[in-house]
Amino acid sequence: MAYPILYETDGAIARVTLNRPEAFNAMDKALRDGFKRAIMDIHANDDIRVVILSGNGRGFCAGTDLQEKIDNPITLLIEQEYRPILAAISTSPKIWIAQVHGSAAGIGAALAMNCDLMTMADSATIYMAFAAIGLIPDGGNTWLLHRGLGYKRAMQAILEGRKIPAEEAVALGLANATHAHDALADETTALAARIAAGPPLASAAAKRLLRAMDGASYETAVTLEAQEQSALIQSADSREGVQAFFEKRKPNFKGA
Repeated sequence: MAYPILYETDGAIARVTLNRPEAFNAMDKALRDGFKRAIMDIHANDDIRVVILSGNGRGFCAGTDLQEKIDNPITLLIEQEYRPILAAISTSPKIWIAQVHGSAAGIGAALAMNCDLMTMADSATIYMAFAAIGLIPDGGNTWLLHRGLGYKRAMQAILEGRKIPAEEAVALGLANATHAHDALADETTALAARIAAGPPLASAAAKRLLRAMDGASYETAVTLEAQEQSALIQSADSREGVQAFFEKRKPNFKGA
């Protein structure tokens, strides 16, 4: 079976591309299955440190394919099909970057916002398309919007089915940067390369910490940081970083 996913690696960087351009990369069973297989390959490859998630064609992802026959209860689709993908990204030791052009709508918005970083073409949007079809955001969109926007702005985006433009998404903290459409891929790759050159163990620890901060107290944060730091300071990467500092050179981190 041919899966509508493009997967390639270049050293420490992997690129996963949603590849249903004729359907604006709307997610059907084949695309979801291909995505899961790509994630399995990524997690099995210790050389990969950063993953770029993008879409082929005119947009990032139009959400769930509404032409796909979806049986009730919808819970099965969300829990069995989408939750494993979203959870794999959020708990991955790799750093995921969403490279968004066109529209990231519905579950596509959840995929983009669930990544650790997001770059957007200056013409791109994050679209809460659910209100138009009488539904609420799913795939963790409500949590992601509430965390990123606060209650009132998240509620307005949901009720109005808003398209949040790239510049506003950056200003609100939903995305990291906007770039001209033609420069988006190169700028995102450059960002990925900078991150991949850093210490992967520390990057993974920072991700675990920040993902655990919602609802945590300051005292809990200090404790969690101390636990992560205790392991990191014993790593070869930490010793290499200190030695490179004194030798006035760039460190060569190996993830050990």
